[in-house]
Amino acid sequence: MSEAKKENAKSMSIIVTKGTLDWAYPPFILGTTAAAMDIKVTMFFTFYGLPLLLNKLDLKLSSLGNPAMKMPMMGMHMSMPNIVAAIPGVDAAASKMMKNMMNNKGIASIEELREASVDLEIDMIACQMTMDLFEYDRKDMIDGIELGGAATYMEVASKSDINLFI
Repeated sequence: MSEAKKENAKSMSIIVTKGTLDWAYPPFILGTTAAAMDIKVTMFFTFYGLPLLLNKLDLKLSSLGNPAMKMPMMGMHMSMPNIVAAIPGVDAAASKMMKNMMNNKGIASIEELREASVDLEIDMIACQMTMDLFEYDRKDMIDGIELGGAATYMEVASKSDINLFI
């Protein structure tokens, strides 16, 4: 354990429950930031957050039901009415636009943040029950993750200084 880790013996657990492009960023940004600050981080991926551990990511943005999503267009910020979001292909177009904007602004991709999580030795736990429910196999997932259930998470969370549900 590094000298800084001994001095800052704090820990954080994050339950990751959502897997859309916009919801994938908060747990990875907060997790990697905390780990870079020598905080021990555990991320527990369950239900729709579990696909963030798949070998191949296919992240999309869901604008439906998200009235706060305003995109910079034509010199202003425009929101998308729910009726427009329901049209086939709109989510794909919004996802492509968001990924392009992030790339142009130099924002790290989820793949890069996930790789940084591995490099920073964040404990990433895939929920075994969710794996079974959605019929994922261990070989579908990235290397370096653990399998566990609610009891595994509770053991970590009960000892953590910071617990987040995202």
